[in-house]
Amino acid sequence: MAAVAAAHGVTGEVRLKLFGEGVAGLKAYRAFNEGSLTVKSLRDDGKGGAIARFAEVTDRTAAEKLRGTVLTVPRSALPPLAEGEYYHADLIGLPAVSMEGEALGIVVAVENFGAGDVLEIERPADEDGKRHRFMVPMRDPAVPEWNEERLIVAAAFAEG
Repeated sequence: MAAVAAAHGVTGEVRLKLFGEGVAGLKAYRAFNEGSLTVKSLRDDGKGGAIARFAEVTDRTAAEKLRGTVLTVPRSALPPLAEGEYYHADLIGLPAVSMEGEALGIVVAVENFGAGDVLEIERPADEDGKRHRFMVPMRDPAVPEWNEERLIVAAAFAEG
């Protein structure tokens, strides 16, 4: 849903980095992280993020300790997906295979740098025990097919 980016002010507010539907999407939820964070107020920061106040956070020191905390809700609380949509959590951990069925690695992260989602895929360890990663845009030419069991990466996007 979002992650705490930093403390905001001295009264315990936090600046949020938003994932997904923005502030409107967050306002549908009153509690995060299994009820450990209860929303008192939430507003758009005018910069693509949000400012939140949680009942459990009363000063800047407590707000600073939340930096990096990812705000989560139970899967059952999320809205249903339309055809072709996905939740990032559903992609992480999926095996990535080539069009021919060759194992390429595992999806370890989903990033978005502004132009759409990008999958980070970690290859199996090589002879030296090193694990290399490559990135693939989550678009039809690169990932023509995916389901709950695996995703297929087109050859032109599978780094050697």
